[in-house]
Amino acid sequence: MALNKRELFLKRRLRVRNKIKATSAGRLRLSVHRSSKNISVQLIDDAKGVTVAAASTLEKDLGVVGQNNVEAAAKVGAAIAERAKKAGVEECYFDRGGFLFHGKIKALADAAREGGLKF
Repeated sequence: MALNKRELFLKRRLRVRNKIKATSAGRLRLSVHRSSKNISVQLIDDAKGVTVAAASTLEKDLGVVGQNNVEAAAKVGAAIAERAKKAGVEECYFDRGGFLFHGKIKALADAAREGGLKF
Protein backbone atom coordinates (compact mmCIF):
# COMPACT_ATOMS: atom_id res chain seq x y z
CA MET A 1 0.00 0.00 0.00
CA ALA A 2 2.29 2.72 -1.27
CA LEU A 3 0.92 6.16 -0.47
CA ASN A 4 2.02 9.27 -2.30
CA LYS A 5 3.05 12.51 -0.58
CA ARG A 6 -0.39 14.10 -0.84
CA GLU A 7 -2.15 11.11 0.73
CA LEU A 8 0.36 11.04 3.59
CA PHE A 9 -0.16 14.78 4.13
CA LEU A 10 -3.94 14.39 4.28
CA LYS A 11 -3.61 11.44 6.67
CA ARG A 12 -1.39 13.47 9.02
CA ARG A 13 -3.74 16.47 8.84
CA LEU A 14 -6.76 14.37 9.84
CA ARG A 15 -4.82 12.75 12.68
CA VAL A 16 -3.72 16.12 14.07
CA ARG A 17 -7.19 17.70 13.72
CA ASN A 18 -8.92 14.76 15.39
CA LYS A 19 -6.55 14.90 18.37
CA ILE A 20 -7.16 18.64 18.72
CA LYS A 21 -10.94 18.24 18.55
CA ALA A 22 -10.87 15.49 21.16
CA THR A 23 -8.87 17.52 23.67
CA SER A 24 -9.72 21.12 22.76
CA ALA A 25 -11.70 22.07 25.92
CA GLY A 26 -12.76 25.38 24.40
CA ARG A 27 -9.27 26.71 23.67
CA LEU A 28 -8.45 28.50 20.44
CA ARG A 29 -6.57 26.84 17.59
CA LEU A 30 -3.36 28.22 16.08
CA SER A 31 -3.57 26.98 12.50
CA VAL A 32 -0.50 27.09 10.24
CA HIS A 33 -0.38 26.96 6.45
CA ARG A 34 2.86 26.75 4.50
CA SER A 35 3.02 27.07 0.75
CA SER A 36 6.06 27.05 -1.50
CA LYS A 37 6.29 30.86 -1.38
CA ASN A 38 4.63 32.02 1.87
CA ILE A 39 3.70 31.00 5.37
CA SER A 40 0.60 32.13 7.24
CA VAL A 41 -0.94 31.49 10.65
CA GLN A 42 -4.39 32.14 12.13
CA LEU A 43 -5.73 32.06 15.66
CA ILE A 44 -9.21 30.55 15.24
CA ASP A 45 -12.13 30.26 17.66
CA ASP A 46 -13.88 27.12 16.37
CA ALA A 47 -16.88 27.52 18.68
CA LYS A 48 -17.79 30.89 17.14
CA GLY A 49 -16.24 30.27 13.73
CA VAL A 50 -14.16 33.44 13.93
CA THR A 51 -10.53 34.28 13.22
CA VAL A 52 -9.25 36.22 16.23
CA ALA A 53 -5.79 37.11 14.85
CA ALA A 54 -3.68 36.34 11.81
CA ALA A 55 -0.18 36.91 10.46
CA SER A 56 1.50 36.13 7.16
CA THR A 57 4.64 36.73 5.14
CA LEU A 58 2.43 38.63 2.70
CA GLU A 59 2.22 41.55 5.15
CA LYS A 60 4.54 44.42 4.32
CA ASP A 61 4.84 45.42 8.01
CA LEU A 62 6.90 42.32 8.82
CA GLY A 63 9.47 43.02 6.11
CA VAL A 64 9.55 39.47 4.77
CA VAL A 65 7.21 39.76 1.78
CA GLY A 66 7.56 36.78 -0.52
CA GLN A 67 10.09 35.01 1.68
CA ASN A 68 9.55 31.48 2.89
CA ASN A 69 12.48 30.63 5.12
CA VAL A 70 13.13 29.95 8.80
CA GLU A 71 13.77 33.63 9.63
CA ALA A 72 10.50 34.70 8.01
CA ALA A 73 8.62 31.97 9.89
CA ALA A 74 10.12 33.20 13.16
CA LYS A 75 8.97 36.76 12.45
CA VAL A 76 5.45 35.52 11.67
CA GLY A 77 5.45 33.52 14.93
CA ALA A 78 6.49 36.58 16.94
CA ALA A 79 3.82 38.68 15.21
CA ILE A 80 1.01 36.23 15.96
CA ALA A 81 2.08 36.02 19.60
CA GLU A 82 1.94 39.80 19.90
CA ARG A 83 -1.48 39.99 18.21
CA ALA A 84 -2.80 37.19 20.40
CA LYS A 85 -1.74 39.10 23.51
CA LYS A 86 -3.62 42.17 22.24
CA ALA A 87 -6.70 39.97 21.76
CA GLY A 88 -6.34 38.63 25.30
CA VAL A 89 -5.33 35.09 24.35
CA GLU A 90 -2.63 33.27 26.31
CA GLU A 91 -3.33 29.58 25.63
CA CYS A 92 -4.16 27.78 22.40
CA TYR A 93 -3.63 24.52 20.54
CA PHE A 94 -1.01 24.33 17.81
CA ASP A 95 -2.52 22.92 14.62
CA ARG A 96 0.33 22.15 12.26
CA GLY A 97 -2.06 20.59 9.78
CA GLY A 98 -0.29 17.88 7.82
CA PHE A 99 3.07 19.63 7.92
CA LEU A 100 5.93 17.94 9.73
CA PHE A 101 7.11 19.68 12.90
CA HIS A 102 10.58 20.77 11.85
CA GLY A 103 12.21 23.62 9.99
CA LYS A 104 9.84 26.51 9.32
CA ILE A 105 6.93 25.12 11.32
CA LYS A 106 9.17 24.54 14.35
CA ALA A 107 10.70 28.03 14.05
CA LEU A 108 7.21 29.58 13.95
CA ALA A 109 6.10 27.58 17.01
CA ASP A 110 9.24 28.45 18.99
CA ALA A 111 8.90 32.17 18.19
CA ALA A 112 5.22 32.11 19.24
CA ARG A 113 6.18 30.41 22.53
CA GLU A 114 8.90 32.99 23.16
CA GLY A 115 6.31 35.69 22.49
CA GLY A 116 4.15 34.38 25.33
CA LEU A 117 1.70 31.91 23.77
CA LYS A 118 1.31 28.61 25.61
CA PHE A 119 0.57 25.41 23.71
